[in-house]
Amino acid sequence: MPILILVTGGTFDKEYNELTGELFFKETHLPEMLRLGRNLAETRIERLEMIDSLFMTDEYRNRLVVQCREAPEENIIITHGTDTMAETAAFLGKAATGKTIVLTGAMIPYKFGSSDGLFNLGSAMAFVQTLPRGVYVAMNGSYFPAGRVRKNKATGLFEKIG
Repeated sequence: MPILILVTGGTFDKEYNELTGELFFKETHLPEMLRLGRNLAETRIERLEMIDSLFMTDEYRNRLVVQCREAPEENIIITHGTDTMAETAAFLGKAATGKTIVLTGAMIPYKFGSSDGLFNLGSAMAFVQTLPRGVYVAMNGSYFPAGRVRKNKATGLFEKIG
């Protein structure tokens, strides 16, 4: 069965406007990233939102729960902005979908060329196929159970709590 990748936006998919200096969303970079990573796992990509995670509301999170529950796939990756990724993971964890769900993102946009996104996506691909059912965050080569992770805003890294 394929791995479902749900796209919500976040730094992963931001682009840079050289004239205004603003970051914006156009299209997801996931197909290109999977191709560059020479991914052989069967995937299905579904674009849900293209928003900064600071705008992720419980309404959006409820839609994610529905998408995860209704999807035929048992293994799901969600690309998400890092600012509220831990909150969304905890929300999904409480929803008990009975699937393996891994949220991942990037601190630097993929289009910048020096992004951590490709590495984080590769890690999420491996974790979603090997971890038991539950909800996790995959960043910086590590995974964290939902509800037991936070983004350390001083270091820019995710860390285990509790």
